[in-house]
Amino acid sequence: MSRRSSVQPPGALIALFWLGMALILLALAVSPAEASPRIPLRADGYAKLLEREAVARFGLRAPVALLAAQLHQESAWRPDAQSPYAMGLAQFTAPTSKWIGTVCPDLGPPDVWDARWSIRAQACYMRHLHAQLADVPVACERWAMALSAYNGGQGWLRRDRRRASAQGADPARWYGHVELHSGRASWAFRENREYPRRIQLVLEPLYSAAGWPGGLSCPQGVP
Repeated sequence: MSRRSSVQPPGALIALFWLGMALILLALAVSPAEASPRIPLRADGYAKLLEREAVARFGLRAPVALLAAQLHQESAWRPDAQSPYAMGLAQFTAPTSKWIGTVCPDLGPPDVWDARWSIRAQACYMRHLHAQLADVPVACERWAMALSAYNGGQGWLRRDRRRASAQGADPARWYGHVELHSGRASWAFRENREYPRRIQLVLEPLYSAAGWPGGLSCPQGVP
C-alpha cells in the first residue's frame, strides 16, 4: 500500500512562500496607530465639558473635534493614563502642569489626575500655542504646528522652523516643509511628526463625522 508523499511540489512551495511574505508585510504595514480607530464610549461623558471649555477659550467656532481627537491620541480618554513622563487625560508633564498656571491662572492648582482640570488645561494650552503662531496664515498648517509644540515643546518647534528656513523650506508651512527638518533624536522625530498627522487626518475626521462640532482643521487634507 503506497503512502502519499508529504513533500509539496515546487510550485506549491513557492506559492506558500509568497503568501507568507504577503501576510508578514501586511502585518508590518498596519500598525495599531493606523488601524481603524473608534471613539471610546467614555468620551461621551466628557463631551459637554470639552465643548464648554473650548468655546470659553476659542469662541463659538471652537475646534472641539480637534481637541477631542487630541485627547483620544493622548490617553484614549482615560484619566488614569500614565506614560514615563506624562500623566492624566491630557498627558501633561509635571513641569508643564505647573507652568500652565502662569498662562491661565484661572485653572487653579494643577491636578493632572482630575479629568476636568486636564480638559480645561488642554484647551488653555492649545489656545496659547495657537496664538503664538499668528505668522502662519493657513489654518491647517497653524494647527499642525500647535500640535507639534504640544507634543514636543515650543522650543523644539522654533528650532525646527529656523532649521527649515535655513535649508530653503517655508517656515510658515508644516506639511512638506517644517515637518521634514529637525535635529531631534530619531524616535522623537518620528513620534512628533506622526502626532499632528494622526490627529488631523485620522482622528479629527472621525470625531467630526460623529457630530463633535468645530469642523475640520484640514478640510482639503494635507496642503
